[in-house]
Amino acid sequence: MSGTRINFASVCSTRNLVIASLMIGGSASIAAVPRPDHVVIVMEENQGSGKIIGSANAPYINSLASGGAYFSNSHAITHPSQPNYLDLFSGNNQGITDDSTTPVQFTTANLGAQLISSGFSFTGYSESLPSAGYTGDTYSTVQGQNQYVRKHNPWVNWQSSTIPQPTNTLPASVNQPFTSFPSNFTLLPTVSFVIPNEQDDMHHGTIAQGDTWLKNNIDAYAQWSLTHNSLLIVTWDEDDSGDTTNLIPTIMYGGMINSGTYSESINHFNVLRTIEDMYGTSYAGAAATSTPITDVFVAPEPGTIAIGAASLLSLHLRPRRQSRRRRKLF
Repeated sequence: MSGTRINFASVCSTRNLVIASLMIGGSASIAAVPRPDHVVIVMEENQGSGKIIGSANAPYINSLASGGAYFSNSHAITHPSQPNYLDLFSGNNQGITDDSTTPVQFTTANLGAQLISSGFSFTGYSESLPSAGYTGDTYSTVQGQNQYVRKHNPWVNWQSSTIPQPTNTLPASVNQPFTSFPSNFTLLPTVSFVIPNEQDDMHHGTIAQGDTWLKNNIDAYAQWSLTHNSLLIVTWDEDDSGDTTNLIPTIMYGGMINSGTYSESINHFNVLRTIEDMYGTSYAGAAATSTPITDVFVAPEPGTIAIGAASLLSLHLRPRRQSRRRRKLF
């Protein structure tokens, strides 16, 4: 994790800087937002926490939850699917409240454009997308079976072929089929989304099918992340009940994570804000007023404060719940 080493005696008092613990000799250690080399976010579909956590149908996902940080009070923003994808990607549903094809190309702030303009990289990988840059509503190789659907691909709504690239828009090259997901994980972009198709994301397929797909396709990266300063996030768009609680599983997994169950209330905006703080980007939509997640990360060495400049004024520490063990990043 990159950051600035600061002596405790020189740290000014500020409303949002919370001291984690006072160390012998008058120094402090704060668990701040790290800067992973790679973040992979997998979006699953339409299952509440009660259907996933502890389920015999999801052994792999439960292994990620027990080995990583499981957020037991994580919520989607709304129903149905598409607005939640837009909320996580841009901090706003862009006025879209259903699953219909968006009527216009958006030019608003979004995570992909923020990363690229800040010198990082972004790609979205969608299973069953027929080709890079595809803008169609659906695609399937099996008649009568739902596979790729545009409503689960938010970045396509900012895609533009105009050169030079207009502000906040994205080139077609960031919209990739999952077959382009590299097996050499050092070649991954800084941040990527992985979208299983509707048979493998638990939307039309079963929980067991989705769990197996995740293990077969993402576990190699998950294990690699433990020793390569990288992070896996697995979350769901919404629960399956249609109620206002909208309680969903969210899991963070990687070597920088203090494993345990965390009970603070979070939603898609908090996840977006956390990623933005990791890379010091500007804030999109509701992320600007949302709190980053900081308490799950392995703390810097005692006696120092390791913290990115963009995170300094927005750092909030929350109580850790049921922490089971601490893994070293290196």
